[in-house]
Amino acid sequence: MYEKHKIGELGEDIACKYLTQSGYKIIERNFDCKLGEIDIIAKDKEYLVFIEVKTRTGIKYGEAKDAVNINKKKHIYRSAEYYTYKYKLENKPIRIDVIEIYKRKEKYFLHHIKQAITEKQK
Repeated sequence: MYEKHKIGELGEDIACKYLTQSGYKIIERNFDCKLGEIDIIAKDKEYLVFIEVKTRTGIKYGEAKDAVNINKKKHIYRSAEYYTYKYKLENKPIRIDVIEIYKRKEKYFLHHIKQAITEKQK
C-alpha cells in the first residue's frame, strides 16, 4: 500500500473514532459506486451524514478542505443521492460534512466541518 493511502486510511480510522465518541453511529465506510466514493456514512440523530475525510501532513499545498473542489463536491453529492435511492432513504434528512485531519509528528489535529457541501454547491 502506498504511503499516501496509508495516511488516508489512518485519517479515516481517526475520523471514525472521533465520530463514535461524538455519538455518531458508523453505518458504512468507503461506499463506492459508479458516481464516486464516500469515505464514511454515519447517523447523527435524525441525519444521515456523508463524510469526506481529508488527511494531510502539512499545508504546503493548501488546507485539506481545499481538496474538496467543485468536481469532488458533485461526485460526493451524486453518490449520496444514489445511496439514499438504493437503500430507499429518500425521505431522510441528509448532511454532507468534511473532516480535515492534520498529522504533525505523532499528533493528529481534527477539524469537523458540518454541512460543508450544500445543495447549491452540487
